[in-house]
Amino acid sequence: MKTEQLINAMAADTAPRRSFLRSFVYATASGVAVDALIFLAAIGPRPDIAAAAETWRFLFKFVVTLSLAVPATTLVYRLAAPAMWRQCRLEILGVPLCLLLAAAAFELDLVPRSLWMVRLIGSNSVNCITLIPLLALAPLTCFLILLRDGAPRDPGSAGAVAGLAASAIAATFYALNCFDDSPLFVITWYPLAASIVVAGGYLGGRRFLAW
Repeated sequence: MKTEQLINAMAADTAPRRSFLRSFVYATASGVAVDALIFLAAIGPRPDIAAAAETWRFLFKFVVTLSLAVPATTLVYRLAAPAMWRQCRLEILGVPLCLLLAAAAFELDLVPRSLWMVRLIGSNSVNCITLIPLLALAPLTCFLILLRDGAPRDPGSAGAVAGLAASAIAATFYALNCFDDSPLFVITWYPLAASIVVAGGYLGGRRFLAW
């Protein structure tokens, strides 16, 4: 192949990737922006957020949600194209779970046994499993629209990962409102809420991303 032909081939391959990357950035930003507007207009942060921000339990919630949101959102981009599946490192999604397990073990050691169930059940479990899926609707919709412009090899799996990313984004906003900061609460109810979104993403992927 001549040098000029090689350059043209590389340019033809790079242009669509840049265009899709731009669409990915727009989709992610749109989902986050809509979530922010809904959160500020209808939910809002907890009244004692300044005091809560000085405690490790409150801050740890964001360590967990963001350590899931960033890699899961990146995976959405990579799962959109069959050629990029080899670059997907799904094991990184286990990092927030490991962090949660360690924090929960620390909490069990720190808190008297009589308070374990109190901390686990909390006072906002219904809000948690309701608001996180609702807040996840906007980013999940944006991700599914984005994935339709791609060519995911496994539509169901791509939709499920989109649901996981959307639920992590939603959980980050919800954590600003939630009064239950114990890792025992987070490890119980946040994954339950996320599983609802993941299931919805899987079904949405099977329905709208098949090609």
